[in-house]
Amino acid sequence: MEVVVITGHDQTYKRQNVEGIEVHFLHVPYNNSFGFLKRSISFLRYVFKSVKKAGEFKDIKLCYAISVPLTVGLAARWIKKRYKIPYIFEVGDLWPDAPVQMGFVNNYFFKKLLYKLEYNTYQAAKSIVALSPSIQSAIDKKIPGKRVDMIPNMADTNFFIKTARDPRLEEKYKVKGKFVVSYIGAIGVANGLDHVVTCAQASRKTGLPIQFIICGEGALKNRLLKEVKRLELENLLVLDFTNRDGVSEILNITDAALISYTPVPILETGSPNKFFDALAAGKLIVVNFGGWIKNEIEENNCGIYVDPHQPADLIKKLKPFIGDKLLLENYQFNARSLAEKKYSREELSANFSRIIEEAIPT
Repeated sequence: MEVVVITGHDQTYKRQNVEGIEVHFLHVPYNNSFGFLKRSISFLRYVFKSVKKAGEFKDIKLCYAISVPLTVGLAARWIKKRYKIPYIFEVGDLWPDAPVQMGFVNNYFFKKLLYKLEYNTYQAAKSIVALSPSIQSAIDKKIPGKRVDMIPNMADTNFFIKTARDPRLEEKYKVKGKFVVSYIGAIGVANGLDHVVTCAQASRKTGLPIQFIICGEGALKNRLLKEVKRLELENLLVLDFTNRDGVSEILNITDAALISYTPVPILETGSPNKFFDALAAGKLIVVNFGGWIKNEIEENNCGIYVDPHQPADLIKKLKPFIGDKLLLENYQFNARSLAEKKYSREELSANFSRIIEEAIPT
């Protein structure tokens, strides 16, 4: 089976073979710090460029369109109509519900337009793949009778492994003797990282050996750095975005991985990659939101929920793990076991392949 990937990046166009897959990188500048208008222009630019590029592969039997943004659905529908190629639509976040609930989209007519785009995209798809049970449930209600399969993001249990702390990395990040809580991911409005700042303040007052690490990029990073400097939070280290090897380094010295979102209900439906990386690395999971991930970690005894409005709650709930190494190791073991049993690449790839094979026209 031949696979061609069409994606975007902020450099000049290039074609590259990645592990046997032909990948076309379109020149479509985008950054998390872009405002609404600039983001919209990038999204639409990708639509036009990707549809044009898809015209070079008219013998392709199936298009697999990955959102967000929702405008990827425009490209998929255009490809279907223009080249007669059916598509499966993958939904990683519920749009436009997310920007509407977060207050980014308030205009009545624009909201109607976006919801119509969502419905038409789902309707025209051969089938839909939801990345979480909550997303699957929401789509079932939006478009009853449509086939919706659920395949969450995968835990790369071969790349991320549970290992003892490397003394060299402890020295590099200056965390020897510290209980490390790390957040790795976007630094934007949706991520609610003000919570980490208030937790670092609360932790400093207790004298507990907790070191917070935030690693990533985003629209609010400069504001975050200024706040850390203003409050002189030596127990909160902010690092630049890094590649997978860098992520593996940080996870090596991490005791607890924080998955953080602004307390908006729609954000609880997501399937963040950082959650699955942390499971694979065998880390205690800490979440500050409800939903399916909270239920999953509590049912499998591999994580804890903390109140995002009460920074002292994080300190209170981490204290037993700081004082009891065996308790921490049990939770970390359970995290790795969950990754292997339910979210491994081998397990989910078989389900994904079946969906693709069933969708390809004969």
